[in-house]
Order: sequence, then structure tokens, then C-alpha cells
Amino acid sequence: MAAKLSGGGGGRYDVAQNASINVTPFVDVMLVLLIIFMVAAPLASVTVKVALPPAAAKAAKDPPKRVFISLKRDGKVFVGDNASDMDTLGDDLRKAVGGSNPGKMRIFIRGDQDVLYENFMGVMNKLQDNGFYSVALVGEDKSGLKQ
Repeated sequence: MAAKLSGGGGGRYDVAQNASINVTPFVDVMLVLLIIFMVAAPLASVTVKVALPPAAAKAAKDPPKRVFISLKRDGKVFVGDNASDMDTLGDDLRKAVGGSNPGKMRIFIRGDQDVLYENFMGVMNKLQDNGFYSVALVGEDKSGLKQ
């Protein structure tokens, strides 16, 4: 026994297609999203208006002793002008710093623009492991400002 679902005769699986689209769920979702964005948009904007001055940073005063770590593209590490490696980096830094407190000493890191992030993070981790927490990254000044 079979029941005819709709439409005229024809093939065994011939069912007339319903060509109208039910847009009610679509409209419901769009209205919910609209309400969410209307509530969230004011929260994301800054309401305090401040006239910020242009940034023209002057060079900071030089520390009494500068210690540079240089990272080459091929992974070689230098403390000042002396070659070092990851195993002896902490000892070489202590020698370069002298009797200064490593926690207060600022270390300047110069890195080749093609240095691997893995090598850079290895140096940063070694600095932290050896008590050097104040680190400055050295970049090429392309601002054209004369100091």
C-alpha cells in the first residue's frame, strides 16, 4: 500500500518541489546579531577623548656599562666582540658585566633580521635563567631623527 504525497502522476519518486524559502530563521539570527553588535560596539570604543602629542622619543641616557649580545643569521652568539654559545652564555655575561648585579643590569640584544625565532628565544631564556631580567632590543633607526 502506498500513499500519494503530492503532485500529479509521473515517476516513482516524483514530488513537487517547494520553491519558496523560509527566511524566518535567517531573520531571527540576523536580529540577534544586530542586537549583540549594538550592545558590544559602544563597549569597544574609547570614550575619553585625549589630544595626544606626536611621539618624538629622545635617546635614553646611557647606562654606565653597555653589554651587547649579538645574534648572527647562522645562530652564532656573541657577547660584546667575543664569541659565545648557548652553554656558556650565562658565564660569559657575568664576566662582561663584572661585579654588577645581574638583575639591575640592562642587556642589549642585537639580532640579524633573518635570525630564527627559536635562536632568539633561546637567548632570552638563557638570560632569564641567569638572572638578567632587564633586556633592550636594538634596532636600526630609520626615523631620520638626529640625536
